Amino acid sequence: MQMIGERGLKMAARALWDAAARFDRKGGWMMSSHIAMSMMLALFPFILFVVSLAGFLSQDVNTDNLVDLILGAWPKDVSEPIIAEIQTVVMSSSTQLMTIGGVLAIYFASNGVNAVRVAMTLAYRDEDTRPFWRARLLSLAFVLVGGALVLIAALFEVALPLYFSHVTEAVPGSWSDWFTDERLNIGLILGVPVLGVTACHLWLPGHRHALRHIWPGVALTLALWLAGTQAFALYIVRFSTYGATYAGLAGVMAALIFMYLMAAILILGAEFNGALIARRGSDI
Repeated sequence: MQMIGERGLKMAARALWDAAARFDRKGGWMMSSHIAMSMMLALFPFILFVVSLAGFLSQDVNTDNLVDLILGAWPKDVSEPIIAEIQTVVMSSSTQLMTIGGVLAIYFASNGVNAVRVAMTLAYRDEDTRPFWRARLLSLAFVLVGGALVLIAALFEVALPLYFSHVTEAVPGSWSDWFTDERLNIGLILGVPVLGVTACHLWLPGHRHALRHIWPGVALTLALWLAGTQAFALYIVRFSTYGATYAGLAGVMAALIFMYLMAAILILGAEFNGALIARRGSDI
């Protein structure tokens, strides 16, 4: 058992080294910038689509909660300028404009998903044989399903506290103290990237890979995202000079660089899985 564990760790270490080397050799930094720009252009349309969809379904939906579910895991210094601009657009837009713009928002948001699809396919060493229309439909489906999941998460954020309040009254015990609104909100915010990364690894590459083959890259991505978010937040607070360099564009540039970092980590996670799959195949 110990030998198997040591062998697995050595394989993982070598695969990570191979992934980092291939990431640099195959233009991973360039693909990261492409994804960051595409996602930056897709971010506003996606959030506006979710908000307009929520407004179409119900007038009682709290848009701040919806935006918080999407950007809640971001550093505050990065997300706050974007949230302020989104609130300005939402407050100044009419229902008709939001409805018409929602159709275009879905398409523009799907461009960001399509950029991730291309990068994931290359990282997994796959050949994508899907025709253009099928790849575009997949990207559109990601946007639609993602928006629906955000709305469902927002519904749970409202309904679950009510449920747990009834449970705590009926069932005594200290365990009920764990189910607070704050912890539930944190759980939902953390659950969004977990589901998002897993979905990217499952359905975006050119071939469908088994869950046992994708979880190492998913775990690596989430761990590096957490560390990268904390490090970038510290950098913004203590060392950043974006305000002096970019003036009014400081918030946009900070968000773009943050997304560039997150995109690089996402591709590295896929490269890691691709390297592990290649090494397992060579051992057979």
